[in-house]
Amino acid sequence: MISPRGLWARRGMRFRVTAVATVVTLVVLLGLALLSSRKIEPLVVASADDELTPVLATAVVQVGEGRVPVSTSPNIQVHVMDTAGTPMDGGPVPALSASDIRELKAGTPVLRSTDTPPARWLGTVATAPDGAQRVVAVGTGLAGYRAAQDSALRWQLVAALIATAAAALATWFAVRSALRPVARLRTAAARLGSGQRLPLPESHDEIRALAGAFNDLLARRDEAADRLRRFTGDAAHELRSPVASIRVQAEVAVAHPDPEFSQEVLTDVMHESERLSALVDGLLTLARSDAGELPPAEPVDLTVAATAAAARCPEDGPSVVVHNPVGLAWVLAAHSEVELVTDNLLRNACRHARSRITVTVLAGSSVTRLVVDDDGDGIAPEHRKRVFDRFYRVQDDRARSSGGTGLGLALVAELVRRRGGTVRVGESPEGGARFLVSWRSVTVT
Repeated sequence: MISPRGLWARRGMRFRVTAVATVVTLVVLLGLALLSSRKIEPLVVASADDELTPVLATAVVQVGEGRVPVSTSPNIQVHVMDTAGTPMDGGPVPALSASDIRELKAGTPVLRSTDTPPARWLGTVATAPDGAQRVVAVGTGLAGYRAAQDSALRWQLVAALIATAAAALATWFAVRSALRPVARLRTAAARLGSGQRLPLPESHDEIRALAGAFNDLLARRDEAADRLRRFTGDAAHELRSPVASIRVQAEVAVAHPDPEFSQEVLTDVMHESERLSALVDGLLTLARSDAGELPPAEPVDLTVAATAAAARCPEDGPSVVVHNPVGLAWVLAAHSEVELVTDNLLRNACRHARSRITVTVLAGSSVTRLVVDDDGDGIAPEHRKRVFDRFYRVQDDRARSSGGTGLGLALVAELVRRRGGTVRVGESPEGGARFLVSWRSVTVT
């Protein structure tokens, strides 16, 4: 069984907006109708008081002069009584109770809503020429009092229903008109081909902003698809080379079962397998990074990591010197990431340096830098922007001839960028390449 919330969620936006607007409008108008109908009573009573007040003042003056007050309007009654409520003007007994007389003596108006029609009375105490105290009361019937209330409430309820229906109709068409550009965008989006974009509406409103945001999303999707396509093609090409080499070497060894030759073949197969393993490891690391799978960050001493990486460099290769002018330099990253970055940078420098590699660690309050300089041929300016791309090589055989996979610098850039750092390449003072890596610093107490 579908719950009411589920039924509501299945309705279209036009229906939901119209329903909410209709209910709110109806509730507000009904509340106003009830409130305004109740305001009729004090308005009618106040109008009667305005009419009775001058009559009462005239009657008080007449009683003080010893005359019998006479009403000048057939709708207004004037009575003079003693303090017990007995008529003193020769007229009939007014329709007032003992409690009403007490209220009038105190100067408090009286509303007799049970009379037909309801009556409004004003009164006060006046002094006759002989010093006797007289109660002067003036009153009038509130003709149409209840009918006005009922009629006003009835017509206001009818007006509220009509206004609510009009509001619902207007909201329905307004929402329909507002959603029409969205429907056109949806239709256009369903017909988009590869590389196409949504047409931007002429009006500078939220619909145009939505179309622009959707076009930006499409651009990022196409860019990601292109990167994935290139990466897949490059990976397949790179994997094909060591796999083909291993297969050829194995076929030759099978065709020529010479023990001495087989040993040479096995050595070559081992080197190609190591290169294949390094390539697969690099691809897996990049895939995890692309998926956002990062190990927890922790303080890592960059000086210790750089020194350890220098110690792992081949002894028969270029000399590696590590400088750290300020001592410990802590960065916020994972230890495996820092180790991979330093190893790849030094391995890259060892392949291209002639005789010397200089590693400098510069600790700062917010940023800690790792600078790797070599005295090799360097990297030309036109290649520096792309040297961190995956499988990019300045020369076609640059990595293959030296045992590289074409992923080392891409891994460096990716891992550092994921931690909010930067990587740049420039020219070393020693004539070769300079790689500058920046991480966020962290204070360890």
